[in-house]
Amino acid sequence: MLSEADWVAKRATLRWLGKPHPEWTHQELADTLDMSRSWVCKWLRRIRQADPADVLALHSCSRARHTPPASIASQPSVVQRILEIRAAPPENLQRIPGPEAILYYLHRDSALKQVDVRLPRSQTTIWKILRQAGCIAQDRRRKPRPLELRQPGEEVQFDLKDGSHVPADPEGKRQHVVEIANFVDAGTSVWLHQQVGAHFDAEALLEVVAQFLCEHGLPGMLTFDNDPRLVGSPAGRDFPSALVRFLWCVGVTPHVIPPHRADQNAYVERFHRSPGQEWGPRPSTEHVARGVRGDRSTSSPLQPGTSQSGALLRQSTTSCGLPSISDLACCSPDRRS
Repeated sequence: MLSEADWVAKRATLRWLGKPHPEWTHQELADTLDMSRSWVCKWLRRIRQADPADVLALHSCSRARHTPPASIASQPSVVQRILEIRAAPPENLQRIPGPEAILYYLHRDSALKQVDVRLPRSQTTIWKILRQAGCIAQDRRRKPRPLELRQPGEEVQFDLKDGSHVPADPEGKRQHVVEIANFVDAGTSVWLHQQVGAHFDAEALLEVVAQFLCEHGLPGMLTFDNDPRLVGSPAGRDFPSALVRFLWCVGVTPHVIPPHRADQNAYVERFHRSPGQEWGPRPSTEHVARGVRGDRSTSSPLQPGTSQSGALLRQSTTSCGLPSISDLACCSPDRRS
């Protein structure tokens, strides 16, 4: 197969042969160039119409059609027939026909065969017509958007996680036997604070949040989900819960995420996934289970509200090296992880 450069060379040779041998016939030129007579006739006509010094006249012309084909949407009879097949399926079809079925019945329509109209050959064309007519609903799903980056100490996310390695109590709680309250900074993804308990009600969680604020300072915003223990009744929007009122009083903005939107609490949710998949079972799990369920008469040092819980948690926080809000505020934004 000849390339474009070979074709240009043959056309240039044809133009050159026409000057010293004007008496040659088209067939003689075709035999000399090893081309067809029709090709010689076509290019001699183009060469004579162009400037003799124009090199671009030797290049191939575009083979695309000069006038676009008639649009299917500009033919009302075809569009109307597509919508009729969609609304009333022919041949007792017991379902709503899609673009493939409509294309099949459209080419079998006797009325359209008698009229000189252009029928679609692609399912995409029929799909566009159905979409414009409202027969196919648009995708209304919410598209994900990246979260706004926070400065260190600007927002703290708070959530509860079940102690999955603690078995259920046959004589007591079957679910949420042991829960862990975690606080994670949204600006640096640093784990700030944790507290373990078996009886986290609204009062106990308020004490957990108050203890976190006393030990780590006041963040600009505290994000948590719409747990009834945290926000109260969903219908009582004019009467916020004790935790929400407490946060407003101390100058912290409460950010309650809507239901089924765990992506807005992403940093603490991702932190909850890390211990379950990367850390594995820890030896302290059995100690937590024994301390919470072993002896009902003796209060566990990890239960909220006890006199020893604050000192124990301060000691564990210090030993783990968990930072405070003031420490995070000193971090530069370019060093955020």
